[in-house]
Amino acid sequence: MKYREANINDIQQIQLVRHSVKENILSNPDLVTDDHCKEFLTQRGKGWVCEIDSLIVGFAIADLKDNNIWALFLKPEVEGKGIGRQLHELMLDWYFSQGKEKVWLGTSPGTRAEKFYRKMGWTETGLHGDREIKFEMTREDWLERKNQPKEA
Repeated sequence: MKYREANINDIQQIQLVRHSVKENILSNPDLVTDDHCKEFLTQRGKGWVCEIDSLIVGFAIADLKDNNIWALFLKPEVEGKGIGRQLHELMLDWYFSQGKEKVWLGTSPGTRAEKFYRKMGWTETGLHGDREIKFEMTREDWLERKNQPKEA
């Protein structure tokens, strides 16, 4: 497995990962375009990918403009292998190194993503829109969590 910063040449594979998920499925795949991905990777924030045999199997993108996590997705066949956790860590380490104090995200209730974010220490703060749970993470909470001993 190889983790690295995402670039615009990765967008096609990022889109394949995004459209492969079984939960948090886009109601209209045309709503997230290649141009959106390019904007988030080059102007609004930064992203990371995980590759196995030169194929992207997961990605994460943080948005500095709206102070949120725009995406964290894995191909279903690689879930449960620590890839999401590693992408999450790379993304939040970078995000908070940019001087930000708080970040938020929205995810569908009752999903593996909801359980993942709770396990990672995110705090539920209400609803995002009328269908998603809104979670927040502060810099202080992130640093405190990073300084705790790792779970076995």
